[in-house]
Amino acid sequence: MAKIGNLNLNYIQYGKGKDIVLLHGWGQNIAMMQPLGNELSNCRITILDFPGFGESEEPRESWTVEDYSNLLNELVTELKIKNPILIGHSFGGRVAIHYASNHPVEKLVLFGSPCIRHERKSMKEKTLKLAKKVPGMKKISEIAKKYMGSTDYKNASPIMRDTLVKVVNQDLSDCAKKIECPTLLIWGTLDEAAPIEDARELEKLLKDGALIELAGCTHYAYLEALPQVASILKNFI
Repeated sequence: MAKIGNLNLNYIQYGKGKDIVLLHGWGQNIAMMQPLGNELSNCRITILDFPGFGESEEPRESWTVEDYSNLLNELVTELKIKNPILIGHSFGGRVAIHYASNHPVEKLVLFGSPCIRHERKSMKEKTLKLAKKVPGMKKISEIAKKYMGSTDYKNASPIMRDTLVKVVNQDLSDCAKKIECPTLLIWGTLDEAAPIEDARELEKLLKDGALIELAGCTHYAYLEALPQVASILKNFI
């Protein structure tokens, strides 16, 4: 546990060699990235619980991707990690994109990490939008939102709900364009949370990016094809 800013931040660190920092997705924790970390034990592995997840404290107010990126910078500075290899899944990948656009990173690996904002409204969302326009329905639509939103949204505290809204609404395209380090995208072709088309768009934004598509894998491709992904990473890093 480390005190970063005014928050208690949970992390683990093990192994020796190059520094690899693993960043988990929304609603997850250290345990989701540890299987991959164990495959890369010839390096020094650092995995954290982002604030609001696992055993780390929740932020005092809603955060943006930039806030999480700043916290990551404080942690790696505290741990004397320089020029790390960043590996991020989904939300963790968003944080990694922002961090890598502002700080030295040796290499970057992203799993199912959408950074380009798209308007993909579900039928439920469209219904809520229409309901708000009907007299007397605005209050009802706000109540319905709690039950019709995503699982991540429904399971979150009020602060983390606001944080999730800020995170998913932020377009990181400009950040992606600034990244100088070699970047590897590993994506499942059946990823519904971050469709493969997002990965192909992201690859075009990167100065030194490459995409590996894992056929038949979903948003959790890095776990579903763990031995294959580990082999790819060992060659890349």
